[in-house]
Amino acid sequence: MRIRVLAEGDEQALTDLRSWLSRDPEAAGLPVEPMTGDGPTMGVLEALDVVLGNATNIASFAVAYATWRTTRPTGPTSGARTMVHGNSTVDIGHLSPEELADLLRRLDGDSSDSGTSE
Repeated sequence: MRIRVLAEGDEQALTDLRSWLSRDPEAAGLPVEPMTGDGPTMGVLEALDVVLGNATNIASFAVAYATWRTTRPTGPTSGARTMVHGNSTVDIGHLSPEELADLLRRLDGDSSDSGTSE
């Protein structure tokens, strides 16, 4: 399953998240690819694509993401709160690790049911 975490105008948040994931012992092995903009925003980090291959990956990402969120400043400019999977766009910035893992498992189940799981 592939998810995308959006910058929401806060490129530094994605840079920090990517670095955090690479240092987290459980999440370090997850494939995380930066997505940069084309056109007038060429080269600007707009999103991170994360591939979650199994339940362990989902749990590892959920815990690492939720822990990282606790280290971030709060407020409307704090980016990397929106996740996209297929046609679903969800604010994940307020979710606990358990809630995020549950959401990801449900989204993964929906993809598997339709035959579009990655």
